[in-house]
Amino acid sequence: MSYCTKQDNGKHKVMFLTKDDLSSPSTIKPKEDETFDPWEQHGLILPNGSINWDCPCLGGMASGPCGLVFRRAFTCFHNSDSKAKGSECFADFAALTECFSKYPKLYGSKDKDKSSSNTEQTQSATTALANVFNSQT
Repeated sequence: MSYCTKQDNGKHKVMFLTKDDLSSPSTIKPKEDETFDPWEQHGLILPNGSINWDCPCLGGMASGPCGLVFRRAFTCFHNSDSKAKGSECFADFAALTECFSKYPKLYGSKDKDKSSSNTEQTQSATTALANVFNSQT
């Protein structure tokens, strides 16, 4: 007979199975909201429509010092229904551009072109994200 115990911290379960338990195929069904194999590799958008923050196509942008700001801006862009996709996300991308400028060694030079305005940089970031998003859908 099999049994299951929880570890002291409550995070993990340890299952002990007998040979009889392993002799037949599993009858465990995935949860309704888990319609895909969580261990399977996916692209930018998961089968349930959510963003795959672990996608290598994001180049690690979802983590790091500007990760939360990036996620907010990209989520806004992803969920945008406006005719000019992402146009309502300008403030989020402006915050992202500002965050990038705080970490020039990590995200590129702060002053590559001093004549380039913050608005132009934000529009450039929006265009780059649109290209990533469109190439993955």
